[in-house]
Amino acid sequence: MGAAVAEVMAPKPAAKRRSTTLRFLFELEKPDGGLLPGTAKLPPPSPEPEADSLIDKIASCHRVFTFAANAGDEREEERDAKRERLVEVLGAVRSAGTKRPLDHRVMAALVKTVAANLFRALPPSAYPPLPPDGLDEEAPVMSLSPSWPHLQVVYDILLSVVTATDAKALRNHVDRPFLSSLLALFASEDPRERDRLKTAYHQLYSKLTCERAFMRRSMAAALLRFVYEAPQGERHCGAAELLEICGSIINGFAVPLKEEHRVFLKRVLLPLHRTRWAHTYHRQLAYCVLQFVHKEQGLAGEVVTGILRHWPVTNCQKEVLLIEELEEILEMLDPKQFQNLAVPVCSRIARCVSSCSSQVAERALYVWNNERFLELATTSPGVMEKIMPAFVASVEGNLEGHWSKCVQQVTSSVKALLEQVAPDLYARCADDLAARRSEAAAAAAAAAVRDARWRKVEAAAAAK
Repeated sequence: MGAAVAEVMAPKPAAKRRSTTLRFLFELEKPDGGLLPGTAKLPPPSPEPEADSLIDKIASCHRVFTFAANAGDEREEERDAKRERLVEVLGAVRSAGTKRPLDHRVMAALVKTVAANLFRALPPSAYPPLPPDGLDEEAPVMSLSPSWPHLQVVYDILLSVVTATDAKALRNHVDRPFLSSLLALFASEDPRERDRLKTAYHQLYSKLTCERAFMRRSMAAALLRFVYEAPQGERHCGAAELLEICGSIINGFAVPLKEEHRVFLKRVLLPLHRTRWAHTYHRQLAYCVLQFVHKEQGLAGEVVTGILRHWPVTNCQKEVLLIEELEEILEMLDPKQFQNLAVPVCSRIARCVSSCSSQVAERALYVWNNERFLELATTSPGVMEKIMPAFVASVEGNLEGHWSKCVQQVTSSVKALLEQVAPDLYARCADDLAARRSEAAAAAAAAAVRDARWRKVEAAAAAK
C-alpha cells in the first residue's frame, strides 16, 4: 500500500515541449509537413481542366482580322478582344514553360493557331516594280502591316513555344511544310515582322538539328531567287535577314569546310554581288564571305575573282561597297597570297581612283591609308613593280584634270606617300607614263595629218 501511495504521490513527467527550431519550421513548410499522423496526402489537382481551358482560348484566336478600312464585318471591339486573348495565351505559355513542358495537346493547338495567323497571302508590294530608267533606288524598303498588333503577339507566342520546348517535342509538331511557310514570310515588307521572323527561324534551326540541312537548302533557294528569278525592279525584302542567319551558321562551321559549304559560297553568296539591290544587304553578305575566307584563306582567290567578275559599271554606291569588301579581304591574307591577288585587285582599285564619281575615287584612294595593305604592298617582293604603273597613271590623271577639288587633295596625299615609300620606282613609272603619252600624242598627230591628206585627195577626186 505504501508503494501505491508513493506511485500516486510521484510527480508526473512534464509534457514534451514543442520544438521551435528553424529545422522544425522548415519541415512545416514542406508539402506534407503539416499533415497529421495517419492522414493521407491529397493528390495534386489534375491539369486536364486547365489544359482544356487553355486549348479553348487558343482555338478562339483562329479568326484572322485584316484591319482593312473597308472591312465591314470587323469591329474594333472584336480586334481588341482577340488581342487580349492572345496576350493571355502568351502569359500562360510563358508561365507554363517555366514549370513543366507544355502538354502535347496544347502544343498542337498553339502550332495550329500560329499557322492560321501567320501563314497568309502577303499584300501587293507598296513599291511596285518600275522600269530600270525610272527606278528610285533610294526609296525606303518599308511597308508597315496594319495587322501588326495581332502578329506581334503571335510571333511572341511562337518564340516562347520554341524556347520552352525541347527538341524532341518540337520535332513532333513542326514539320517541313511549316518551316517552308515560315521562310516564305521573309518576303514581307514590314521590317518588324522580318526581324521577329529572323529570331524565330534561327531558334528553330538551333533546336531542330535533324532539319538543319533542309533549312540551309531552303534559305539557299530563296537567296538564289533574288539573283536569277526576281524581276529587275523587285526589292529584295528578307535577303539581309536570311544572310544574317547564314552568317551565324557559317560562323559555326568546322574546319576544314565541307564541300557542301564551299558550293554554297561559290553558287549562292558570290552571285549575290551582281544584283542592283546588293547595297540593301551587302553588310550581311560581306560578313558571310569574310567568314569563309577567315576559315580557309585558300578561298580568297575564288572570292576575289567572283567579286571582280560582278563589278558594276554605273552603280557608284555598289562600287564603294565592293572596294571596302576587297580591302577587308586583303587584310586577312598572308604575303604569299597577297602576291597572287595583288595585280587583279590593285588594277581594279587603280581604275576606281580615276573614276568620275568623287565617292568612288576617294574610297579607292583611301585604300592606301590601310596600314596592313601598305605593309603587304611594300614588303612583298615584286608587288610594287607590278601595281605602281597603274596607280601612277591614275594619280597623275587626277592631278591634271579631275573635276573634284577634294579628290585632287586626297590624290596629292597619296602621291606624296607613294613617292616616300618608293621614290625611284615612282619617278621611273612617271617617266614611262610621260613617254607613252608623247608617243600617243605623236601617233595622234600623224593620224590627223594622214586624215587631212585623205580628205584633200577625196576633195580633189570629187572636183573632177
